[in-house]
Amino acid sequence: MITRRQGLIAGLAPAFLGAGRARAQASAWPAQNIRLVVPFAAGGALDIMARLFAEKMRPLLGRTVVVENVTGAGTVIATEQVARAAPDGYTLLVASSAHTINPAIQARIRYDPIKDFTFVTLLATPLHVLVVPDKLPVRSVAELIALAKAKPGSMTYASVGYGTSTHLEAEMFARMAGIQIEHVPYRGSAPALTDLVAGRVPMMFDALASSGPYMEAKTIRALGQTGARRSPLIPDLPTLAEAGLPGYEAMPWTGIMGPAGLDQEIVERLDTAFRTILADPAVQARFASLGLETLDYRPERFTEFVRSDLAKWTRIANEANIRASD
Repeated sequence: MITRRQGLIAGLAPAFLGAGRARAQASAWPAQNIRLVVPFAAGGALDIMARLFAEKMRPLLGRTVVVENVTGAGTVIATEQVARAAPDGYTLLVASSAHTINPAIQARIRYDPIKDFTFVTLLATPLHVLVVPDKLPVRSVAELIALAKAKPGSMTYASVGYGTSTHLEAEMFARMAGIQIEHVPYRGSAPALTDLVAGRVPMMFDALASSGPYMEAKTIRALGQTGARRSPLIPDLPTLAEAGLPGYEAMPWTGIMGPAGLDQEIVERLDTAFRTILADPAVQARFASLGLETLDYRPERFTEFVRSDLAKWTRIANEANIRASD
């Protein structure tokens, strides 16, 4: 006859065995190559960054890191693929700000941006700036706001696409400034900057990597950067908060995530490897050339940052009624 005590022990045994197997797998990790999923086409800044990490992680982990570009649906396809992967540390995602913007504007995403992921390391911020044509007669954020208020509803702004971070950054700017500006979406920075330089649109938020050459050529002018503090990459350019819009803060980001349930030991080893690479001055210089400022956010801080970023863009999307088409 099986006693109640024996029954309880028998019921708990599979859980203990499962936990033991998980610990053993974590201790043996990595036992095979690691897949680093990039939700963008090859050749872009984040793809270059991912391949740099892949190269430098091999001697740290003793395994090859294979970069795989999985594009489509504004990063949703790659993100869902990683969310459904086994939480064994062999499938990781190079995530970006799209991770917190897509759920804010799309109703049919089939993953939870927080619960379905393990947040490993926040790597870098692609610096964004507010730029205007050099021929526009404004020299400050305050003057730009005054110009928009003088002609309510007549000023436009460019973005690199509907529902992108540059779109939502401008909408947040408009709401905080109390101005009405009309959105003109483009397919990327190049055509938007062409029209900006020509004066066909008077303002846009853009990445420093793409706007930088135009700023150097003095065909466009930067009025402020979007972060909470001045970046050492452009220390002379004030933040928008400093330049006349107190409280404004938008930090585009890129980081490493895995599926939910990733073992803490694996998370710590990955975090250590990525931060070791980030500390290399040569890597920091390469990032700077791509308009990326390196960050040092451990998993806990990364998780809280993503929660906050998701809440911010959900609020802005709701206020501005920004919704992606089905």
